[in-house]
Amino acid sequence: MGHFILGCSPIVGHLAPLVPIGTELVRRGHRVRVLTGSRFSEQVTSAGLEHVALPSECDFDASDLDTAFPDRTTKKGIAQLRYDINALFADPMPHQYRAIRALLAEDTVDAVLVDSAFCGVLPLALQPRDRRPAVYTAGVVPVYVSSRHTPPIGLGLQPGGTPLSRFRDALLNTLVRRVVFAPCHQVFAERLREAGGAELPVYFMDGSTRTDGILQLTCPSFEFPRPDLRDGLISFVGPVLPPPPPVFEPPAWWPELDSGKPVVLVTQGTVDNNDSSRLLLPTLRALAEADVLTVATTGGKPLTGEVPANARVAEFIPYAHLLPKVDVMVSNGGYGGIHFALSNGVPLVVGGDSEGKQDAAALVAWSGTGINLRTGSPKERAIRKAVDQVLGTPSYRARARALQHELEGLSAVATVADRMEASMREARS
Repeated sequence: MGHFILGCSPIVGHLAPLVPIGTELVRRGHRVRVLTGSRFSEQVTSAGLEHVALPSECDFDASDLDTAFPDRTTKKGIAQLRYDINALFADPMPHQYRAIRALLAEDTVDAVLVDSAFCGVLPLALQPRDRRPAVYTAGVVPVYVSSRHTPPIGLGLQPGGTPLSRFRDALLNTLVRRVVFAPCHQVFAERLREAGGAELPVYFMDGSTRTDGILQLTCPSFEFPRPDLRDGLISFVGPVLPPPPPVFEPPAWWPELDSGKPVVLVTQGTVDNNDSSRLLLPTLRALAEADVLTVATTGGKPLTGEVPANARVAEFIPYAHLLPKVDVMVSNGGYGGIHFALSNGVPLVVGGDSEGKQDAAALVAWSGTGINLRTGSPKERAIRKAVDQVLGTPSYRARARALQHELEGLSAVATVADRMEASMREARS
């Protein structure tokens, strides 16, 4: 029997794909301990896994970041992005690492798997390989590794193919490293010293390159090429999508989805969904006069505002049932939601600008599977234009279906579990 640790930031969208991986490892006869937020105890234990709560210093509620971090409300734009990097990733590092170290001291651990935001694994990954278990990163968000072949992370830009655009990317990378995010790099280095006494050997966003591998939950066609990274660093394993619930009671309006009108789904995901005036309500208003049926899912939050006659609202509908009936998905850029849409061949319109969603939106545009609105608070006119363009341009649906086919050939749960077991056998041999 093996013993594995899954470390996850207290973010529901980051934990969701790790739980099925842990369940598969348990099914194979291994012990799995999940180090994550205290409020996820029932979710973890009901899946047959052992829950270990994060230390209180880093056990925040990511569903309401402004309440968890009151100072965040005083920041805007780049200042807020820098604040988020420090508060969500750098500051938790010493506390996360302390918790991991305690688990390692209790029993032999064969491998550690963490989500992309769990920076507390870096002090462990920097140790010599013969003094630690294998460490892997589960890519639950876009690949946050810098490259001379891509623009800077966090700006929502696409790489260019011309000499001028490559010059732009090189200039922006220098500016971002030395000016925009230089304070974040300094804080990251300080927290690493606090955690393990080590010096930061790479740009602060490249910490995952020091793990034994990035297991990215997507397919190659949905990521920018980075040929300058070491061979084998990134493995594209496909998304982890929740199965349909055993019982589903559709709303009374469910038959309307088969009326022949295009169905447009709009969602603000599960984190940045407190203010429905950013995307949900503008989309409903933008499409009020369109010959479509608009479905809004609110992520468990009540929707306050006028609902047009051609719109239907629900707090939650399982995507496994809903997306096969959808023609376009309007999203704020959640990585899991995007891949649920693509796994059903559904093209996208994305308006996101927080928690890395601007980079996911850029990937949608770059992959040809949809349109990037370039803001988390788009105007109604821009939404209507984008939806009309996606509905009226067959190439978006064609590209979404091409990625659907590519994703169907991948099996993340089995692939990641195999990698964890292989590390166990290698260590024990």
